[in-house]
Amino acid sequence: MSFRIAGTGSCLPEQVVENEAFCGFVDTSDEWIVSRTGMRRRHFVKEETMRDLVYTAASRALEDAGCKASELDYILCSTIQGDYITPSLACLLQADLGANCPAMDINAACSGFLYALDAAAAQFAAKKAKTILVVGAEQLSKFLDWSDRNTCVLFGDGAGAVVLTEGEGLLSIRLGSYGQMESLNIPGSSSPGPFSDFKRPASYIHMNGQEIFKFAVSAIQREIRTVTAETGITPEEVDYFLLHQANGRIIESARNRMKQPKEKFPTNYEECGNTSSASIPLLLDSLNTANRLKNGDILLMSAFGGGLTTGTCLLKWNK
Repeated sequence: MSFRIAGTGSCLPEQVVENEAFCGFVDTSDEWIVSRTGMRRRHFVKEETMRDLVYTAASRALEDAGCKASELDYILCSTIQGDYITPSLACLLQADLGANCPAMDINAACSGFLYALDAAAAQFAAKKAKTILVVGAEQLSKFLDWSDRNTCVLFGDGAGAVVLTEGEGLLSIRLGSYGQMESLNIPGSSSPGPFSDFKRPASYIHMNGQEIFKFAVSAIQREIRTVTAETGITPEEVDYFLLHQANGRIIESARNRMKQPKEKFPTNYEECGNTSSASIPLLLDSLNTANRLKNGDILLMSAFGGGLTTGTCLLKWNK
């Protein structure tokens, strides 16, 4: 027994930030950003909290699935960091929904949503759950160095959610980790104390874009080849490739190397930026609400992120 996706939901902050907004404090332009990333705008939290975003996304997913919060057996949130270090974002969501089930956060950076799906699959396989809520939610705006034009223009905030129920929709899932911090890291923050001389660097995103680009393109190809070989499903038989929306150049490079048509690669980075582990569930919900998915469609999801981590799965859509 694996699972099927019974419902989807999403929520973006109301504040929309166009590329031109960065020109006042960093040396950049709309043309520079678009030519290197394809991004035109993104959503940043202003008055909302992450708690607000996940509640709205989760409520919409439950409604789409025709499911009540009281039916949930588990809540999993993938996030780099919620509003608090503790309690977890998942626990706050459990309280807000009025659910009565275990809840926990998972941090695998941009691959977190796939890690959460894998954890959910284990619960179904162990027959410990019949209905699970999985949410990918990020507020990356709080980790940005606003003087670094190479990173501050890339990211956005948002939340996407799915409700999983018993079924046979999951065809294959693979996770990977390649532990290193040089290419991408966010140092933790800490309060100064009388017994420590350790000086932490600023709690900003530190990223080597070229190294991440090389890792991403090679990881996507390798993992897609592996899961398609395991299942006997060829890339030509995949209806949609839902890749992590890091930037347009990575997605286009992966698509060209796989020799697949552009219409198989829906995107949201143009309007949302890189929303880390929220990007794939946000993209999935946009396809669902636009009625672009039909029962029997084969979906391939693939992500890469800090850790470094990877996650790839093949799903059959049967909502």
